[in-house]
Amino acid sequence: MPRKAQRTTTRSAPRLARTLACAAVAIPALLVSGCSSDSGGGDAAGSAEDGGGQKAAPVKFKELPDACKTLSKGTVKKLTPKTENAGGKRIGAGNTQDSGSCLWSGLDKFDYRQLTVSLKRFESDTSRGSGDKLAAAFTEQQADALKTDKANKDLKTAPVNGLGEQATSISYKSKKKDGKDSEDFTEERVVVRSANVVVTVDYSGAGFEDGKAPKSEDLKKDAQNAAKEAVGSLK
Repeated sequence: MPRKAQRTTTRSAPRLARTLACAAVAIPALLVSGCSSDSGGGDAAGSAEDGGGQKAAPVKFKELPDACKTLSKGTVKKLTPKTENAGGKRIGAGNTQDSGSCLWSGLDKFDYRQLTVSLKRFESDTSRGSGDKLAAAFTEQQADALKTDKANKDLKTAPVNGLGEQATSISYKSKKKDGKDSEDFTEERVVVRSANVVVTVDYSGAGFEDGKAPKSEDLKKDAQNAAKEAVGSLK
């Protein structure tokens, strides 16, 4: 492999990582802001009881874990080889009791991987429904959001059994641009609802230069395992 080509790939990886980090959280952020009337915990005390004294249904999860601590470092190193930050990078802002996301990425020679775990918690509200119901609606939105982006190709959606109360896996292809250059990515999203919390795992990979693109089935298996581990971190 010519050294020049290798240096170019190495330099482009950080730019791609930043680009992909924005892409990874753009859809969840859009859904949260676009559906603010149906999402988030908000004022838990205010939503617990309306003016007539009617009480909202209690929720299972009162708070969220740190998104960057939902996966073990062993899992992170396996899914993002050669990562320079196994502790993850927190993305987004706001009330971490109701939402949070963490990003990991790694470049092993010419094999690039990126992993994002996003958490969203819902409180019950007498006018909008139970936390579980609101979380179920958000789960569907997270799965359907990928279909609205024309850049996503060959989408395949399937239910995931034995993971939370509701889980969906979406496999697809995309093309990411870094200036004049572009790379083909294999992508996987797993969305899981556990009671009133939604866990979204986005996992993607590409092979730069002579690197081979990852197999969709391999990404799916790893993403589902990561989702299972993240759901297990809920207390």
